[in-house]
Amino acid sequence: QVQLVESGGGLVQAGGSLRLSCVASGRTPSNYGVGWFRQAPGQEREFVGMVNWSGDIRYAPSVKGRFTITRDNAKNTVYLQMTRLKPGDTAVYYCAVGQYVTEMARAYNYWGQGTQVTVSS
Repeated sequence: QVQLVESGGGLVQAGGSLRLSCVASGRTPSNYGVGWFRQAPGQEREFVGMVNWSGDIRYAPSVKGRFTITRDNAKNTVYLQMTRLKPGDTAVYYCAVGQYVTEMARAYNYWGQGTQVTVSS
């Protein structure tokens, strides 16, 4: 079993920044990828970005250029640095782990509990 804990969410004004952390523990696969997703009220969960086991990173077009994913394997931690935040970025943000990760939520086996990000205008 893998446990994921996200942190770093909060309330920020438009144009501000936040950094989310996702710490993995337990029986993490030897090579695993991490994805970030978000879900706003009344909307479906959507892909934000991912880093696979070899370090390749992808972003959703809506966040590319504003969000940055970094990975610290020694700490089993992945970060989502969010800059130039917009009210439309308001959502619960989730990290997830899987072995062959893609932009699809079904590629992930384990999910964190989520952290709320609220961007005020």
